[in-house]
Amino acid sequence: MALRIKIKTKKAKGYRLISGDCRTALQSLPAKSIRTCVTSPPYWGLRDYGVDTQIGAEDSPDDYVASMVEVFREVRRVLADDGTVWLNIGDTYASMRDSKAVPDSLRKGNDGTAVPKAANRNPANLKAANIKHKDLIGIPWRLAFALQQDGWYIRQDIIWSKPNPMPESVRDRCTKSHEYVFLLTKRDKYFYDNEAIKEPARDWGTRDRTNGKYHNAGTGLTPHTGLTKSYEKKNKRSVWVITTKPFKGAHFAVMPEDLAVPCILAGSEIGDTVLDPFAGSGTTGVVALRHGRKFIGVELNPEYVKLAEERIMKSIEKENK
Repeated sequence: MALRIKIKTKKAKGYRLISGDCRTALQSLPAKSIRTCVTSPPYWGLRDYGVDTQIGAEDSPDDYVASMVEVFREVRRVLADDGTVWLNIGDTYASMRDSKAVPDSLRKGNDGTAVPKAANRNPANLKAANIKHKDLIGIPWRLAFALQQDGWYIRQDIIWSKPNPMPESVRDRCTKSHEYVFLLTKRDKYFYDNEAIKEPARDWGTRDRTNGKYHNAGTGLTPHTGLTKSYEKKNKRSVWVITTKPFKGAHFAVMPEDLAVPCILAGSEIGDTVLDPFAGSGTTGVVALRHGRKFIGVELNPEYVKLAEERIMKSIEKENK
């Protein structure tokens, strides 16, 4: 059944916020008009954002993945041929405790977080999907493989390591302290500015390595290709240690700005347009504008659209002071 959601657009210099379902709203954008997409969609069965047709409230993991594949087909249409997608996605555990259990990663008392009838706590749905009580559902890789089957290249699985993860009252497994960021592309050749996100080579310093002294002389090994000639920087690694940051606004699942920065710098150039089809509180937009990019964000919940606009405007005012 076709989605019938009223689309509202707010435009300002450098950015555009669209209020509506991204599966419909993205159809209004021209093909190949986006250089990179940086987004963190709602996770399956984790929260209720209080809006009909919301993604994340599907009955099964397969239904959730199918909804996401539909979204990213439209993302692929608007993405430039050499564009990239940076997809942050987390996982959830199954619970069959009379559909009232709250996942370890949730805190009671937060508006919108307690979802006692969520699909990942529905015994009938879980059994139908061959998922057992306490199973890690594996949403990130289920989604990644589905997108791969739909034509996307999975170029990398980046680990977002959280030094300050949310505490969990568990005694039979480790506390979860990471999420995935998948780098997806339309083609095998694409724009990627590795120089923009290189890291300081603090452990190597600036020693002269040209004579092979530090490269096992006699082995025939060449210097590390990830180093610059000055040996002061190295290629960014695939484990990103980034702390979570609290946000005083009403949105309770905020992507940290530090997570969006390397995605935007590596995936776009100044003046390019960055897309977030699940804009939330506007983190991607704030970072994109700060670094001289344009931004288009889509958000289903009108209240979050207002929040994102306020946050972006405050950021712009701060930068212009």
